[in-house]
Amino acid sequence: MTEAGPYAPELVVDRWFNTPQPLTLAALRGRVVLLHAFQMLCPGCVATGTPQAEKAHRIFGPSDLQVIGLHTVFEHHAAMTPVALEAFIHEYRLTFPIAVDRPGDPGPIPMTMAAYQMQGTPTAIIIGRDGRIAFQGFGAEDDMALGARIAAALAMRHSS
Repeated sequence: MTEAGPYAPELVVDRWFNTPQPLTLAALRGRVVLLHAFQMLCPGCVATGTPQAEKAHRIFGPSDLQVIGLHTVFEHHAAMTPVALEAFIHEYRLTFPIAVDRPGDPGPIPMTMAAYQMQGTPTAIIIGRDGRIAFQGFGAEDDMALGARIAAALAMRHSS
């Protein structure tokens, strides 16, 4: 995490859950953000990524980490509606803020997913205090490895 990556694009979303007001990366500057991109019908998301994001939210919650879930639907659009997502959030007892990625125009790839050039879900993105992407990984991440990346990002001080 010594070399700064590109600035993280702002989230382009249509709806939020688990937060009284929409979150923006601009407003979160100075804090570390873990962006967890998922689909509720993605086996890797359900088995690994989403529980991991919830765990990071609970463990690092008192710190400067903000966990954000991004429900980014690029397949099975009719099945993964906001109403179904609301039930999913309740059933899996997810407490971190979750945004619904805006559908692509044109095409099936949602706007935030396209802006970050994500390969699929689950995707974990760590955004440093300076607003730059410190890490982006596709697929299941080991808990220890992701925890170490989060801790390293939290240890870095914002210099501007």
